[in-house]
Amino acid sequence: MTLLDRLFENVTKHSRAIIAVLLVATILVGAGAPMIEQSSSLDQFQSDSPAAKKLNYINSNFTTGNENTTTVQVILKGDNVLSKEAMVNSLQFQQRLRDNQTINETLAEGTASTGVANVIAISAIQQQKVAELKASGAKLQQRSQQLNRTAAGLSDALNQTRALQGKYDQLNASHQSGDVDNESYRQQSAKIEAQLSQVRATATANLSAEQSATFNKSAQQARGLQAKLDGLNASYRSGDINESTYKQQAGEIQSQFGKVYKLGTQGVLADEYEKLGEQSEKLQQKRSALENGSMPTLAEQLDQLQSMNQSQIDSLTKAVLSDDGGSSGGMASQALAFMPTSYDTGSTEANATMLVIFQKQESQSSMEGQASDVLVSTQQGMKTIADEEFDHEALVFGSGIISEEINQSMADSLAIVGPLALLFVILTLIIAYRDVLDILLGILGIAFVLVWTFGFMGWAGITFNQMFIAVPVLLIGLAIDYAIHVFMRHREERETNPDEDVRGSMRVALVSVGAALTWVTATTVIGFLSNLVSPLPPIQDFGIVSSVGIVAALIIFGGLIPALKLELDGFLESRGFNRKKRAFGTGGGALGSILTVGATAARKAPLVVIVLTLLVSAAGGYGATKVDTSFSQEDFLASSPPHWTKQLPEPFKPGNYSAKQNLDFVNDNFVREDSQAQLLVEGDITRDDALEQVKRAEEQAAKKDVTLTLSNGEPQVQSPLSVMKQVAAQNETFNQTFTAADTDGDGVPDENLETVYDGLFAAAPDDAAGVIYREDGNYEALRVTISLKGGASSSAVTTQMREVADNFDGLTATATGQSIVFEIVQDDLLNTVIESLIITMVAVFAFLMLIYRITEGSATLGAVTLLPVVFSVAWILGTMYLLGMPFNVLTGMITSLTVGLGVAYSIHLSERYNVELERQGSVWEAMHVSLTGTGGALLGSAATTVGGFGVLAFAILPALQQFGIITGLTIIYAFIASVLVLPSLLVVWTRYFGPGARGSIDLKSEGAPTPSED
Repeated sequence: MTLLDRLFENVTKHSRAIIAVLLVATILVGAGAPMIEQSSSLDQFQSDSPAAKKLNYINSNFTTGNENTTTVQVILKGDNVLSKEAMVNSLQFQQRLRDNQTINETLAEGTASTGVANVIAISAIQQQKVAELKASGAKLQQRSQQLNRTAAGLSDALNQTRALQGKYDQLNASHQSGDVDNESYRQQSAKIEAQLSQVRATATANLSAEQSATFNKSAQQARGLQAKLDGLNASYRSGDINESTYKQQAGEIQSQFGKVYKLGTQGVLADEYEKLGEQSEKLQQKRSALENGSMPTLAEQLDQLQSMNQSQIDSLTKAVLSDDGGSSGGMASQALAFMPTSYDTGSTEANATMLVIFQKQESQSSMEGQASDVLVSTQQGMKTIADEEFDHEALVFGSGIISEEINQSMADSLAIVGPLALLFVILTLIIAYRDVLDILLGILGIAFVLVWTFGFMGWAGITFNQMFIAVPVLLIGLAIDYAIHVFMRHREERETNPDEDVRGSMRVALVSVGAALTWVTATTVIGFLSNLVSPLPPIQDFGIVSSVGIVAALIIFGGLIPALKLELDGFLESRGFNRKKRAFGTGGGALGSILTVGATAARKAPLVVIVLTLLVSAAGGYGATKVDTSFSQEDFLASSPPHWTKQLPEPFKPGNYSAKQNLDFVNDNFVREDSQAQLLVEGDITRDDALEQVKRAEEQAAKKDVTLTLSNGEPQVQSPLSVMKQVAAQNETFNQTFTAADTDGDGVPDENLETVYDGLFAAAPDDAAGVIYREDGNYEALRVTISLKGGASSSAVTTQMREVADNFDGLTATATGQSIVFEIVQDDLLNTVIESLIITMVAVFAFLMLIYRITEGSATLGAVTLLPVVFSVAWILGTMYLLGMPFNVLTGMITSLTVGLGVAYSIHLSERYNVELERQGSVWEAMHVSLTGTGGALLGSAATTVGGFGVLAFAILPALQQFGIITGLTIIYAFIASVLVLPSLLVVWTRYFGPGARGSIDLKSEGAPTPSED
């Protein structure tokens, strides 16, 4: 007796100790279950690829503000979303979001929301401000000109005063010399004084009393200085002073004249000039604020739209949403991004538009991830407000809503498929067992297996994700197989040896099937653990957890449940209850005939069976090369559940799902905020041709099929160059810097780029930080963001964007983004499929050959046992191709799963055949007994497994539905291969490699005895 046989024999010898130990172990292991955490984040599927690293680099170093943000897209529908009423309603909705304290706390600082209504309102305000600035500037210029004319008039008055004073001085000189008599002197002097008075009166006619006094003072000083200058001139002409003295004194007088003129002009108008300067400074501040993009508040936007009539709004809408964005500046040129791609540019009517809301989040994820509880609750609150505001005509979705729907679909899927799987197993066991106690023991064993599995997950810190919904179903289906094989073999033994007691029959049953159960467990674990080669952590975790669950099933159904059964059966039989039951499929009849079809074919034409199998498998292998690979957000988004699920009672009734439908609508009609490719440009980004290369990249990207174009035919691309042009259109200072650096006039700076970058950060720091990364004053990288068509294949995106990145010269450009990272995940999935299949095949092949060489003396029997599984793999891959079912995170494990699960059927039949071959001495009798005995158990276990996985077709998650369907087919194929193909392979093996080759087995018997009825 082998060590393994003795181990299983001890279960019957020390049944009560086994029960006690395993019950305690169940409690200890199960204590970890409450520690399990849940996650629906797609980040967990991200491998450590260069594209993923660059995307993380972008998210860490490029920002659009001080806070990390996530976007919520609101699609507004209606007869005309560009009407005044609809636009006002849009702004009122945004105001309601701000009025909600919980939502308001999550809104991003600065621009919290934006849409066409905001663009129109802001454009109107800016146009009005520009008009006001122009009017104010014209008024200031007019006042400046008026003051200058007044100052010139005052200066002329001082000149006239000096001229009249000169006449007065000449009159005095003539009077002193006697040339003018006294009467004439009085008349002429009076006339001069009258002229002087007239000059002063004219000059001060429009001046205040204080200003008049100042001017009169300056005029009086001018008269005195002129008189002094005239006297100096007379002295110089008479020779009383020399030329040097004359020039010195004349210069001093002229200097004093300058002060007098300043007092008489600017001094008089000092307050007016000061007021004019203050007004000019305020006007300049307003201009700077407008240039620097100071945004009007939402209340100001709402007031503006409400103050306009429909005609004014239509006129501005037409200008803003025209092909070139009108004359509304850089911001308005982006307005078309909020309109459907089918929108007729310049039209004042549309049936849908998009509003984008920005929310703060704790960290920025490179891929679609699990949203925080705050984002989930606030985005659901936004949806509620939108339904109220727009009468359910608005579509709202964001990371919070998507995350919640994924989590909800996980919970709803478990709530539906868990009970259905258990119900199906119970119904199957009722048919197979026809015994209440055995059914209850089977259910109890399943519960213990699940406790061990989820307890291990908790202790190991493995997070429950979308994939693990399949684990309970997987274990329910597989674990019950162990019970069926043990219980059916136990029943057979009691039926064959009526004198054997419960303990003795269980000992024989465990010893006879224990090896098969162990080999099945080992091969299944090998199949699951082969997923450790996957670079995707969730697939690795799935393989580990499933392996632990399978080992737990062996321990529970190979130890605890048999021990419990023999104790309970012994107790009941000691009190007169008959616990003998017929094994499923051993009573003859139609079922027995069906199960022996493979034996009949093997007896009549084994080579024909094998050849036909090879042909079908070859066709399946060809189809396998055509199976696609898929990894996208849509794989995890549920469609609306079938109508019948709405009739389910709580808590089984599923919720409502709209994210997938909304996402499809956005993909077909709008720019998706999260559907972008990005180019990370690194190296010496201040070199003269850096922006020229960015420009070429933009032009190349615009020609790609995957690039989204707006309704005006232009691609939606954001780059350092596009941001610079927007800022230059609004900021005159940066515009001068930008233009000066463009030496060839092509609109792209080609020198002094560091100065250009500095100017951009000075003019618009937030915008600059979104496209340029600098650290400690050094410019490190540029970012180009390219919006993609909704639904564009990740393969096409990856190929085309890498072509764009490869054209950079002297700079390192990397194409990245969610689609590209997802494509890498798809590649990893395909590699997982191939590598895990190879590893599983090689490992199981080596394992079976070694085990059968040790136990049966024939390594070739291991190869024969594995062959039906190889055929099953080809069949299931061909079926996936025919059904159009791709490899995803769940179906991608189907190859290793097929080997791990399918080999169990072959092992059980091969083991039983070898035992019966030794007992019966005839191939046909051994084959008949094996197929009716073990075949019946295989049919029962296949039915439970197929049913268990089949209920996944009712799951809410699409990936789970596909996994359930394809895994159910896998079990069916494995069962068919074991009962139809394996018999022919065993016959050929027996004849050429087994006992038949040594002439020790009867190969000529034409049939098998018909078993007698009970």
